[in-house]
Amino acid sequence: MDRVPSALVAASGLVGGYGVARWTKKRQLGGAVLAVAGAAAAQQWRERAGGKAAGALTAAYVTAFGASHPLAKKVGAWPAVFGVAGAVALASWAVADRRA
Repeated sequence: MDRVPSALVAASGLVGGYGVARWTKKRQLGGAVLAVAGAAAAQQWRERAGGKAAGALTAAYVTAFGASHPLAKKVGAWPAVFGVAGAVALASWAVADRRA
């Protein structure tokens, strides 16, 4: 997993979690995808940038998930998900992946 950028893992968790929930009509399954990818990204963040950075990026990941809901009412579901996924990926790259 060291060669996969944490930015890609985090963004994939947000996009994949929504996609799985939407296409299977099982929100719990989408939540599982979101959680597994978030945990994998958090582990990478901790290894690459330390505990404080991992905590901040994990908070950003969870906040992005929450923010996508009201944002979806304004711009649509997929644009909201892609927008927050991009923001988390950018933060992840800047804090953890850029150094690797």
